[in-house]
Amino acid sequence: MNLRIAILLTNDDKSAFAAEFPNDGQKVADLLKKHRPRWIFETVPVKDGVLPTSPLDFDGYVITGSPASVNDDRLVWLIPFLDFIRQIHAAKQPLIGLCFGHQAVARALGGQVSRHAEGWGLGTATTYWRKKSPWMQPALAATTLMAAHNEQVTQLPDGAECLGGNDFCPIASMQMGQHIWTTQYHPEMSLKFMQALLSHLKGKLDAGTLENAMVSLSQMSDASLWGRWMVQFMEYARDAKK
Repeated sequence: MNLRIAILLTNDDKSAFAAEFPNDGQKVADLLKKHRPRWIFETVPVKDGVLPTSPLDFDGYVITGSPASVNDDRLVWLIPFLDFIRQIHAAKQPLIGLCFGHQAVARALGGQVSRHAEGWGLGTATTYWRKKSPWMQPALAATTLMAAHNEQVTQLPDGAECLGGNDFCPIASMQMGQHIWTTQYHPEMSLKFMQALLSHLKGKLDAGTLENAMVSLSQMSDASLWGRWMVQFMEYARDAKK
């Protein structure tokens, strides 16, 4: 089963720093191609107001992260995008949300996203799994990924289930039906990128936050395993829809 996956690019960062790295659509595609090299991946620049004509145009969707806020209705592309998420949900098409994508799914479907009173989750973060879903093979009790967020899901949409979290971010992953799975974190981010990001943020964030983030990088990321879980989820969700 060779799937055609749309990567919905929401990262609107046009800074010189961002230009030094592949865009998030390419990062996600590179992560997933390692596990399903025959699949077709197409980046759709949602942040430029571009959307597929129908949720049935692709076999599955991945929403990228973004420095934008899902609560910023001044973004001209945001409200149409939230509506498209609702269309994907109604069609029960496979959908994975990463960071901003996790939050956008929550807001689109009736949940709440709020700024964290303690500031940034930055560096690495561990999700402790309450439930091991069928696509999480091989299964682990906890996984670690890169983190970069100061907002998070604080109320689940009706019908959503929290799969795992941690003290700082209790709703770090959620599932809706058999076709939506999200995470607050970044399987597409490499250690090299996070190190560069922390250097870029010097003088922009407080020194304590940056120091703690740098120390946290001693934890190994489970990015490759997550790439495997993501393609397995797409296959599981497609099979569940039949």
